[in-house]
Amino acid sequence: MKTKYMDPYLAGFLLGMVLLATIFVTGRGLGASGALKSVVVAAVDGVAPAHAQASTFYEHYVAPGQESPLKSWLVFEIAGVLIGAFLSGLVSDRLKLVTEAGPRVSTRTRWIFAAAGGALFGIGAQFARGCTSGAALSGMAVLSTAGFVTVLAIFGTGYLLAWFVRGLWLGQKTKG
Repeated sequence: MKTKYMDPYLAGFLLGMVLLATIFVTGRGLGASGALKSVVVAAVDGVAPAHAQASTFYEHYVAPGQESPLKSWLVFEIAGVLIGAFLSGLVSDRLKLVTEAGPRVSTRTRWIFAAAGGALFGIGAQFARGCTSGAALSGMAVLSTAGFVTVLAIFGTGYLLAWFVRGLWLGQKTKG
């Protein structure tokens, strides 16, 4: 059976419409790192409330009278993304846990590189005060210079690094 994917142009258009609706309804763009931050703050406050209230980072989010960080609209946004991804996989019969391995890279190595890349993206999102969807996608939607610079940096870095690691996936030795 052939795997079904959405037309990428339609998917891009729909993503743009979701971004436009988000800006119209909430007054700000999309972003995922804020949801993760809310979950971390709620977890720290649940496990060590004294630490959370004494910390300059957490105190703003857990001050008396503040709503739970889990009530942030970003948490609901990411919950919707996860539910949508699950439903998409279910409808298109792609709901499987499969890790592809290249000719020169094992499944274990792919997981290690994926975890390292995810950690670096998370650290970068914290330094940038926003994730790629917030900084790049939403930034470009409002014609922000920082949004365009972010996209250039993300794709430029990916393009440069791909040259060095392409042999892992293609089975060829890299020259140079």
